[in-house]
Amino acid sequence: MKNIEIANGALNVSEIALGCMRISGLSNQEISQLIQTALDEGINFFGHADVYGGGQSEAKFAESLAMTPRLRETMLLQSKCGIRKGFFDFSKEHILEAVDGSLKRLRTDYLDVLLLHRPDALVEPEEVAEAFTILQDSGKVRHFGVSN
Repeated sequence: MKNIEIANGALNVSEIALGCMRISGLSNQEISQLIQTALDEGINFFGHADVYGGGQSEAKFAESLAMTPRLRETMLLQSKCGIRKGFFDFSKEHILEAVDGSLKRLRTDYLDVLLLHRPDALVEPEEVAEAFTILQDSGKVRHFGVSN
């Protein structure tokens, strides 16, 4: 598997990422097999979002692996935030709550990458910047970006 550098060269990730949007409908055994096959093929980048499967995609990902710190270090985890039922929310409060929820469901202390999930034109850049600063300073998120 070819790897590429992202985050200005700070991360070396597989050219192909495994998107985990629809895994909430799979059994733990199926998810475990999917992830192990991806890892065996050199895929180390796993994409999540707090809204995928109502949060269950993140939870089942970690549960099916019996996530441990040692296993966690073999993969790069990305999640997205900002979509709520029926509207977007890029407020500082929501971003911080969404990340805490993702960390809990993924059974990890940090995300390698956090993306704003389809930000709209009404986003308040100062609130996003403040949330990102808090998350980076606390070690909860290492890199940030925008999806779509």
